[in-house]
Amino acid sequence: MIGQICAFIHNYFVYGRYSGVFTIENGSIELSFMVPGQYFRICGSRLNDGVYQYPATQLADETFDGVIWEMRVPKDVIELAAEIEEWCAANAQALNSPYQSESFGGYSYTKASSAGGSSGAVGADTYTWKNQFAHRLNQYRKLA
Repeated sequence: MIGQICAFIHNYFVYGRYSGVFTIENGSIELSFMVPGQYFRICGSRLNDGVYQYPATQLADETFDGVIWEMRVPKDVIELAAEIEEWCAANAQALNSPYQSESFGGYSYTKASSAGGSSGAVGADTYTWKNQFAHRLNQYRKLA
């Protein structure tokens, strides 16, 4: 979720960039500049591009010439990511539903489509964690 949030706000909280040839063996990578629990991003890998928490143990073995971004994600963003994951789990059925609105036999259902909970004809994809939490994430957003 941290990787998705960082992509959404165009901010990876980069502290340092390390270029070179890196080797991933037995599903993990040794990075002397990282501390346990810290996030990092792999760029330039064929199999492992993405954001991970150190020490990552589920990576695909490979050697690649790329860049590792050392990230310093604020505690507030990490806590918000956990809240977003909870929201997604609690709303999974509605998020996966193809219906915007439904009505039969006296029963009516309208899928919310905006952060305010209102509905509209904008489309079912507007009821997302991005719309629900954008106002709280905007303070961390970088202009692209």
